[in-house]
Amino acid sequence: MTIHSSASIHSTAVVSPSAEIGEGTTVGPYSVIGEHVRLGARNRIASHVVIEGHTSLGIENTIFQFASVGAAPQDLKYRGEASKLTLGDRNIVREYVTLQPGTAGGGMVTSIGSRNLFMACAHVGHDCHLGDGNVFANSVGLSGHVTIGSCVVVGGLSGIHQFVRVGDFAMLGGGSMAVNDVPPYSMVAGDRAALMGINKLGLERAGFSPEQIQRVRRLFRKLFFSKGLMKEKIARAREEFADESFVDTILCFVESSERGVILPRRVTSSVVPEDE
Repeated sequence: MTIHSSASIHSTAVVSPSAEIGEGTTVGPYSVIGEHVRLGARNRIASHVVIEGHTSLGIENTIFQFASVGAAPQDLKYRGEASKLTLGDRNIVREYVTLQPGTAGGGMVTSIGSRNLFMACAHVGHDCHLGDGNVFANSVGLSGHVTIGSCVVVGGLSGIHQFVRVGDFAMLGGGSMAVNDVPPYSMVAGDRAALMGINKLGLERAGFSPEQIQRVRRLFRKLFFSKGLMKEKIARAREEFADESFVDTILCFVESSERGVILPRRVTSSVVPEDE
């Protein structure tokens, strides 16, 4: 066992002799830390937490009671392979959250970035890849092989189909069921989810200027809320918005989509208003 001298392990916790516990990390009562677990500095592991498998945490993560981190994935193809789960820094994992490692069929790793919030009962399936600064509200379910960008908000009781991608700064309204890719900067909602427009509030909070937000809105209207072939609309957008840094992010996301992106159910001026 490699336990830093400043770490604090409760006497009722069960910690494998092979685990690594970093500087200033605390492990609460009745928690279980498996043999291949690596905990960095100043992590806070509450009571009744189970961390197992080939799981590694960075620094200053907080894992609340009754969370399950690194247990075998819920995939019938899993055969006990030594797949991994990695978390970055300063993530918050609330009660009854389940975070599961990868599989041989999906690259052998589930990766989670930094500063993510997983509210109670959220689930991250095998072979998912998550960026930074995301919020997953209560009872959100990510199926296997899901890719999430950064600064994404997923509303409570939402579900994301396997192999779906969600772009940066997107927001899924509560109860959304996403079966296609969610474009960056977008807001989607419903079952099955439809494109509602841009994530204006999220962009404002991220520091986008009113002028930048208006340009994103114009691009969305021309790309998603107008008639025509997507290939042709993408080509026109590259010419019209050539000087905008966000354009390639959105257009490359759409072009690389294998499942197709979420589109609006119908075009209405109330969803994407004309420029003032």
